[in-house]
Amino acid sequence: MSETTSASTADSSTPTRRQMLARTGVLGVSIAFAGNLSELFAGTAAAQSLGHTGYGPLVPDPKGLLDLPEGFRYRVLSREGDPLRSGEGKVPSNHDGMSAFAGRQGGAPVVRLVRNHENRNTAALAVPTVEGLTYDPAGKGGCTALTLDSHNKVLSERVAIAGTAVNCAGGPTPWGTWLTCEETEDKAGTNGYTKDHGFIFEVDPADPHRSGAVPLTAMGRFQHEAIAVDPERGIVYETEDAFLKPFGLFYRFLPDKPLGGLGSLRRGGRLQAMRVPGVPDLSSIQETGACFDRVEWVDVPDPLAAETPIRLQDFGPKGITHAQKLEGCYWGGRSVYFVSSFARSADGSAADHFGQIWRYDPSERRLTLVIVFGPDTDIQLPGESPDNICLAPSGGLMVCEDGSGAQHVYGVTRRGEVYAMARGRQNIGTPDEPEWGEFAGVTFSPDGGTMYVNCYTPGTTFAVTGPWRR
Repeated sequence: MSETTSASTADSSTPTRRQMLARTGVLGVSIAFAGNLSELFAGTAAAQSLGHTGYGPLVPDPKGLLDLPEGFRYRVLSREGDPLRSGEGKVPSNHDGMSAFAGRQGGAPVVRLVRNHENRNTAALAVPTVEGLTYDPAGKGGCTALTLDSHNKVLSERVAIAGTAVNCAGGPTPWGTWLTCEETEDKAGTNGYTKDHGFIFEVDPADPHRSGAVPLTAMGRFQHEAIAVDPERGIVYETEDAFLKPFGLFYRFLPDKPLGGLGSLRRGGRLQAMRVPGVPDLSSIQETGACFDRVEWVDVPDPLAAETPIRLQDFGPKGITHAQKLEGCYWGGRSVYFVSSFARSADGSAADHFGQIWRYDPSERRLTLVIVFGPDTDIQLPGESPDNICLAPSGGLMVCEDGSGAQHVYGVTRRGEVYAMARGRQNIGTPDEPEWGEFAGVTFSPDGGTMYVNCYTPGTTFAVTGPWRR
């Protein structure tokens, strides 16, 4: 299915000061934000001097799918339940993490999208099993791959990996593949699975049969969320999305063959977890600009978690540093950034927040809290919990919201101004009890001209074009 719709007319912060930002054009929606973003976008293109309204107010979509600022257009690339163009079955449920890769087909430039499907064993539409691409026939998760021409017309759509479980996020590699992450710790014999789950798998966007369905076991078995690769050292950073205590850890994987290309991560390596001396729980840190030197990395005793989940394993008398809901992860400039989507003291966190973004500089072994969202905001629900994030070509940040109520993609400028970029209109509940599918997988085309983003449910992939460099 393919639709095109257009929208029609309808002060820098200091590191310790909180301020209310960004009336977004949506009544009652605002974000409490603290921090100076100059370091966040180091090494990227110059951020646009957008005001607090960003590209302007959101214009209601007459088709009821996606509200965008005036001048922006969307195309629906793919929807849950539509036939896959490969003939392998139907487009699976629960569209989640995604990345875009440059390629060529028939001598012409193309964009290849790899899209996760966060399917549990209860998913309505499983990723179809395909010979040579299926890890566990009982798993309903996996990835699909789309090939697009320069006008975002879908040229092909097919299964890229199947038989995995709860494929949440992941991340691209410097050599042009996608690492898809299972957000589960289910073993063989649990929920009908025939193999252990909780692994990372590598996917080749151009030819999935080259990558197959091989778990990267040395990278750990836990509730994976996202990864980011240091393009100079080849170190892979990994987040663990654990909602309840004991909360997740932030990891790094030291490959035996760094930057070795497709298949090199199968060679093995060392998995380590981050320890911030004196900080057992990252939520306890509330002031942006808080900085910790001499961050330590501790070898994981049992990466396969044969008997005990990694976050419960014995890391010695100094313990290890935990955080609730570690989700998005990306590499920018010389550092890795990762998200704690929210923390709630009621769940056992040391403090409450609606989202943190942390920066780790491996050269300095320094961890810095760059952004804090809320909770000192007038919004009644923690709807601004950040999830998937990516850098925009203009130098800003795009953040997918994962919370209650109407869901948004928010932009954040270098100056710390927050604005609504998109709002979902796919109400899947009732007028009295509405539900909105969260956004996920936000990413940009290699030329920066298109933002791709998923609605989780009902699964929909959008291509958004417009005056990004205005």
